[in-house]
Amino acid sequence: MVKFYTTKENKIVEVEKFVENSLIKVIDPSADEIHMLSSLLQFDPDFVYDSLDDDERARIEVDEDTVLIILKIPKKFDISSKIPYRTVSVGIIIGKNYTIFSSKEPVEFIEHMIKNSKFDINKKSRMIFQIFLLNAKVFLAYLKEINKTISIIEEELHRSMKNKELEEMMYLEKSLVYFTTSLRSNEIMMEKLLRGNIIKIYEEDKDVLEDAIIENRQAIEVSNIYSDILAGMMDSYASVISNNLNIVMKILTVVTILMQIPTIITSFYGMNVKLPIQHNPLAYLYIIIWSIGTVALTLVWFKKKKWL
Repeated sequence: MVKFYTTKENKIVEVEKFVENSLIKVIDPSADEIHMLSSLLQFDPDFVYDSLDDDERARIEVDEDTVLIILKIPKKFDISSKIPYRTVSVGIIIGKNYTIFSSKEPVEFIEHMIKNSKFDINKKSRMIFQIFLLNAKVFLAYLKEINKTISIIEEELHRSMKNKELEEMMYLEKSLVYFTTSLRSNEIMMEKLLRGNIIKIYEEDKDVLEDAIIENRQAIEVSNIYSDILAGMMDSYASVISNNLNIVMKILTVVTILMQIPTIITSFYGMNVKLPIQHNPLAYLYIIIWSIGTVALTLVWFKKKKWL
């Protein structure tokens, strides 16, 4: 899908075809659409193909008058996905009279910015840096969600004897690895933009880029902290789960021993031999009292030994 946008009366509006200083949104394009755009705007079609590859790292590539920026953004997947948070690629292709946003799927915050005219298409560098800044904030928002999920899983782990919660933590740790790796590559890419003369940066735009770098660094630190916390928790709670299971096994063993006592006593009186008080009409009651008393004494002994 290819859509063209321009600015009219300070609003971003969709137009039917390419015009000067257009913003072009490319979502999961076909080979024909990529060929059409690259022929029309005279840029390397690999720029679009690279932006559709989620395994691409954040980077900058320059080809004559065209610049490709690969930005890594966070994405939350549905509950059916084992790894709930991952990162995907967005390509920003900057030409003399156009800017292209290319991705495999729609990016929610970019869609929102276009729909609500949150940036000026004619100010390319500021528009791109605003996206960098908002992307870092989205990372931080998802990291807060991960922290809440960790707290919920932690509560479950206190009374759990299964591996489900540990598996959930393992998948969250993988998400944090994706986040940390992508945030670091984003930082390198943004610092390269800040230091180099790759695209023209005005002084007021430079402040936005510096804010984006600061937010990105904060996201890296938070991601590292949560990753360390998760690693420690997984080690600790693996021992907790094992200990919980040992406690249950101990209780079941004690119950089994206590249940064996009346069984042994009644087994004696089931033998076909002469036994004490076997002719007494209250023999059955005596046996029950004897069994209960023996069980009670054994239970007291277990408690003194601190086995319960």
